[in-house]
Amino acid sequence: MINLYPTQIESLSIHTVGNKSRNESVFLSEEPYQLNDELTAVLKEYFFKPFREKEENYFRFSHETDLEFNTLYTIISEIFINPETIHQHSKKITAHLFEQSQHPHIKNGEVYITYLNDAVLDNEKIDAIGIFKSELKNDFLQFREKEQNIEILLEQGININKLDKGCIIFNTNKEEGYKILSVDSNRYDAKYWLEDFLAVEALTDEIFFTKKYLKFCQNFAKDVVLPAEDKKEEVMFMNRAVNHFAKNDNFEETSFLNEVIENPDLIPEFKHYKVEKGPKYSIEDVSEFPIANKAVSDARKKIKNTIQLDTNIQIKMDFINPESADKFVEKGWDEEKQMYYYLVYFNKEQKS
Repeated sequence: MINLYPTQIESLSIHTVGNKSRNESVFLSEEPYQLNDELTAVLKEYFFKPFREKEENYFRFSHETDLEFNTLYTIISEIFINPETIHQHSKKITAHLFEQSQHPHIKNGEVYITYLNDAVLDNEKIDAIGIFKSELKNDFLQFREKEQNIEILLEQGININKLDKGCIIFNTNKEEGYKILSVDSNRYDAKYWLEDFLAVEALTDEIFFTKKYLKFCQNFAKDVVLPAEDKKEEVMFMNRAVNHFAKNDNFEETSFLNEVIENPDLIPEFKHYKVEKGPKYSIEDVSEFPIANKAVSDARKKIKNTIQLDTNIQIKMDFINPESADKFVEKGWDEEKQMYYYLVYFNKEQKS
């Protein structure tokens, strides 16, 4: 879990990078930019806001042979050893980005390379390096008094409410390729940023496996539980699954299946579904892992627990204890009306 509110921008280097395939150039600033308090506050919001709003999916530097052959990993490691060299190394980072900017869709823009102090990762203050890029330009109006009239000036600039691309590299787990967060608002060239420039892969830690397994369960509920049972059981399966994750520190698949799947006929269906769909979620060979509580909380917020009926009625199954559904909600068939019904028990209506 990250907290970037106390993070300070220790240094800032700004360069511009063009598209090499269009014969555009790269411009490298000779000196780092001198910040003032007002600009620092604006840039912190511009750089960090997307990471506060985005789900924490971590990456790490990778290379098929050895990490030492990953260009950016080597540069970043040298900066962390001697932070005072960041401006000179920022030129190497920008040059490396320029070399990867060859696809016609890649836009030119400004590159901001920062050394960051006091980033909080898992409740520990840590140094980090930020690499950010602005690409899209917006028209805006400036007004100027000229003699007895107001003059309108049409200019172009970046939208400081939307960072186009960025990553934050935390000074931890060096031997494994560091811990990295990345954002990309413009999905037309995602391969170039993550694969070509950063050369990263997903960090397969407890957060990764917790998120992926719960997402896999969500699709199993939709594809298998719903057709085999009904919408109520689909919702309750996911409710039981999330609660199992919430109350355990470690995941063990056999225990999970025995507790969460009430219909024993669905257990072999689950195993078959995992063989078929598991590779999509990178869990095909995963049956045990530590559970990340933050990932469970995030998943719970995204899971739909509403039964939508064709009579324009919704039933929200918001149970902390899954057994409550069996006690308070019954499903049946009315022969006279030839319709299904839900019978819902309650003591009193809640005031809104």
